[in-house]
Amino acid sequence: MISSNAFDYINVLGKAADASWIRNDLIANNIANYDTPGYKRQDVDFEDALKQAIQSAGGTNMDTKVANLRKGSLDVSPYTDYGDYSYRLDENNVDVETEQVQLAENQIRYQALMDSINNEFSNLKSAMK
Repeated sequence: MISSNAFDYINVLGKAADASWIRNDLIANNIANYDTPGYKRQDVDFEDALKQAIQSAGGTNMDTKVANLRKGSLDVSPYTDYGDYSYRLDENNVDVETEQVQLAENQIRYQALMDSINNEFSNLKSAMK
């Protein structure tokens, strides 16, 4: 078997796309619970997980760092955002306008990630020809 790092960036992009998908679901859930008393918004923080994973990966350049990433360190789970904060009397901390902007931003991010994954596969396909 040939050892190759050809899929390292694709794997990271895939984890980012998974996190973006989770974020999309959470934002939709936040919007749906806008009127639920006591509800606290939820989110995921893939960006921070990626930053920490890259910082802890050994290597002198980005290719080496990405190759040395522990893929499990990029798995993210939802967290409650500002759980003890609320500017509303019903203790709900969801601002529907902000959530809608974040939903649109996240959808653009997800599409960009899908485009990047497709480009990486196109590059691999071109290299194999």
